[in-house]
Amino acid sequence: MKVIYTYTDEAPALATHSLLPVIEAFAGKAGVDVETRDISLAARILAKFPDLLTDTQRVPDALAELGALATTPEANIIKLPNVSASLPQLKAAVTELQAAGYAVPDYPEDPRTEAEISARAAYDSVKGSAVNPVLREGNSDRRAPASVKGFARKHPHSMGAWSPESKSHVTTMLDGDFRHSEVSVTLAAADTLRIEHVSADGTVTVLKESLPVLAGEIVDASVMRRAALDAFLAQQIADAKAEGVLFSVHLKATMMKVSDPIIFGRVVEAFFPAVFAEHGAALTSVGADPDDGLASVLAALGRLPSAEREAVEAAIAAGYESGPSLAMVDSDKGITNLHVPSDVIIDASMPAAIRSSGQMWNTAGELQDTKYVIPDSSYAPLYAETVDFCREHGAFDPTTMGTTPNVGLMAQKAEEYGSHDKTFEIGAAGTVRVVDAAGTVLLSHDVAAGDVWRACQTKDAPVRNWVELAVDRARATGSPAVFWLDETRAHDAQVLVKVRAHLAELDTDGLTIEVMDVADATRYTLDRARRGEDTISVTGNVLRDYLTDLFPIMELGTSAKMLSIVPLMNGGGLFETGAGGSAPKHVQQLVKEDHLRWDSLGEFLALAVSLEFLAEKTDNPRAGLLGAALDEATGRLLEEGRSPARRVGEIDNRGSHYYLALYWAQALAAQTTDPELAALFAGLAGDLAAAEETIVGELAAVQGNPVDLGGYYHVDRTRTDAVMRPSATLNGLIDAF
Repeated sequence: MKVIYTYTDEAPALATHSLLPVIEAFAGKAGVDVETRDISLAARILAKFPDLLTDTQRVPDALAELGALATTPEANIIKLPNVSASLPQLKAAVTELQAAGYAVPDYPEDPRTEAEISARAAYDSVKGSAVNPVLREGNSDRRAPASVKGFARKHPHSMGAWSPESKSHVTTMLDGDFRHSEVSVTLAAADTLRIEHVSADGTVTVLKESLPVLAGEIVDASVMRRAALDAFLAQQIADAKAEGVLFSVHLKATMMKVSDPIIFGRVVEAFFPAVFAEHGAALTSVGADPDDGLASVLAALGRLPSAEREAVEAAIAAGYESGPSLAMVDSDKGITNLHVPSDVIIDASMPAAIRSSGQMWNTAGELQDTKYVIPDSSYAPLYAETVDFCREHGAFDPTTMGTTPNVGLMAQKAEEYGSHDKTFEIGAAGTVRVVDAAGTVLLSHDVAAGDVWRACQTKDAPVRNWVELAVDRARATGSPAVFWLDETRAHDAQVLVKVRAHLAELDTDGLTIEVMDVADATRYTLDRARRGEDTISVTGNVLRDYLTDLFPIMELGTSAKMLSIVPLMNGGGLFETGAGGSAPKHVQQLVKEDHLRWDSLGEFLALAVSLEFLAEKTDNPRAGLLGAALDEATGRLLEEGRSPARRVGEIDNRGSHYYLALYWAQALAAQTTDPELAALFAGLAGDLAAAEETIVGELAAVQGNPVDLGGYYHVDRTRTDAVMRPSATLNGLIDAF
């Protein structure tokens, strides 16, 4: 068994250039092999087009390789945050690769030829949350390590003060959305299903020819009705104007990579109705796509004739004037909540707002009460209840707040809602139905043009494993475990049948196991957290994503400090390193002033558990000592304030890695279990300590100047090594070791 360390994107990838040499040096002394696999967005794109590349340009399909490894007992994968590419991000990566000499095709907006259809399918398999479903052959166990939680209590992060008079609130649809239209069925036997559209005249169009299912598998279908969505959005825009609050929309345009960009585009159109009513055809003709956000529309204006461009610009200005104030992503640059769908990913944007007094930034760069528009009501109650709770009770106190670990259902692509292969924008009125091999209609919806229809699968084995994991965590911690399931929702009702059957087979004596809908579970958990009590949240895939940002951001100040373990169902391990929502801003700062404030704490935590896992699986006690010493070094790093700071001239990611190496070597030199190993590290520990002033000086000396990485999605590795390893003294010690 080896440690497979993934190379991903943005700030986590940059940090890898600095941290990985330390990991490889230390692991080698314990007989542990460390290998990397490149699953960055750029590498995933290149792997799809080997026939268009030269021999030296071709890259292996590392994601497919790791997906296969994840189904074996030998898997020991450390997975860093990667870009879940929205369409604008995907196009930007393609453009960058083309400029670097890679002959990958343009993204086909309207594929017609066989080559275009093939290229579109390849790109669609890369965009959105393409990595996680492949690697996650197990369910999720995410929690704040005791050392991190203790540090947050002793050194609390800032929390904005809430006013009881705050007008901030969450609004969601009461009908016509995915939640209210959902239907669900559990298959009695294995089968191959088909998804088809039947028009009013009886014409049948196959949307998905083959959908294999297993016995016991749950299949859902639901529809977001365009007419209901448009009416809802128009009302919320008018209400925001009347109430004097900012208008914002919060979606998941990466994980739900087909459904939510379409909904985002509807919001852009609803905010500027005259623009699209009067100029929609002209904008479409020059490639403006509201699904890609307002930025796409603005970028396309230069391709219009001057008279038409001026008319559109005037209509946009009038839309700003007549509508409510928009929440801003970047007030200084004029980037609004509607500019780019990937700028307002709900699991990052909503916790940030809740932590900031329940407010967002306005055009003046000031915080203001906000209307948070979350169209689909499936999970909106999580944020609605949290906003209401904070308005009533005030901001949470990190020094006393309880912790909320999560056991999340996600194995084998469970609950992958809104993904490309089973989500469709409807072109004409009719009926969409799911049909089994015998021709029996299992699920169906009447649909209209512009509706978004989606299906989803959840296999039985992951549900069983999820329930077992939840019971194990409840027994290990003594905390109550709450299944966030709603009897009145079609999918949840099917899951609950399985949950109750599996619970009846397990020993739950003395444990507190509850079942609550989203609103009740949120209130219950928040109230316990306010009293300093811990609660295990046991959730489906989407809520897993949302809760493991919301609660860590309130508890710890960031979701990057969570320990994320995925016990793979076939015996291997996947160790995730936290969220990467802030990674783009960190890259921007590095390029501007050679200071990287990305915190690799998640990588430290994941590596320690990975080493302990390897030690147990391979009977390698030195790997276990390496992991234990790394835990000790991480705790010391926190206590001594060696985490990256925000400003130039202060310690950054590279300095943090130096101190980790120092403390890790010292911990290994001090342990008495393996004197030979201690002796191996004693010299390095002494050399690193003796050179502290020189190394810190070399790391600080480079800060303050712009750097060139040779790319964003596809950096020049040699240049990036030089940027991320600027201390010749440190490099010499680590490389010689």
